[in-house]
Amino acid sequence: MPPAKKNAQRVRRYDSTKTQAAVLAQLGHVCDAVRALPPETFDGPTRLGEWTVRELVAHLSWMVGCVPRLLARPEPARQEVALLDWPFVTDPLAGRIDDFTRSIDASDPAKLLDRSAREYEEAVAGATGERLIEMGFGAMTLADFVVTRTVELVVHTDDLSAATGVEIPYDRQALAACTRLLADALAAKAPGGAVEVRIPPYAVVQCVEGPRHTRGTPPNVVETDPVTWIRLATGRVAWAAERDAARVSASGERADLEGLLPLMR
Repeated sequence: MPPAKKNAQRVRRYDSTKTQAAVLAQLGHVCDAVRALPPETFDGPTRLGEWTVRELVAHLSWMVGCVPRLLARPEPARQEVALLDWPFVTDPLAGRIDDFTRSIDASDPAKLLDRSAREYEEAVAGATGERLIEMGFGAMTLADFVVTRTVELVVHTDDLSAATGVEIPYDRQALAACTRLLADALAAKAPGGAVEVRIPPYAVVQCVEGPRHTRGTPPNVVETDPVTWIRLATGRVAWAAERDAARVSASGERADLEGLLPLMR
């Protein structure tokens, strides 16, 4: 995990009300897509190992449905995890996440998603963003945790689209929050100012040790679109392949992020 001091220097402010609404809006897009899927689709494969579409939908439901369950627990005494720590602390929980996902009854996927959306909306309406919640990796604020839900939803919406061939829209606020958090995570992982990473229209960060650029055209620039960036940051696609396909523009001798990606899976 990058040192907390470095993370703290790069904290971006998020509007909690807008982020909470973005989670609900993105889950709504997923619900609409799932309702339209033919029943046989749910037993089909995904790009997530052995998970079927049904298990992917169950996971999407849980990623939002866990919020009211966590809020129902006693509040921890102090915050232990900052927002920019989150991308780097989730890997050890992968086995537990897989086991729990497989245990969820997703016999009616649309109903499962609807219930998660309803319970989430009710729970966040009565809670403040500063309220602490206890995670398996430590306590964090509700406001920060909701930002992480945009990452889970956007990334797995893309997984669901890839598995079903259905183009599922992205809520603009959810896509923006997801893009920005993963961009800031890159800057936290490789602090510096030698490379400027541009993900229009949502994020620009500087990273990688070396001379810091201050004016004019930066000598080392990486630019890509939000969805390609999210796929790179979460290991869905490879740096070299996206660069060769011109979905990533990289100019300058230091503009190579291959050794820094993915940030999380």
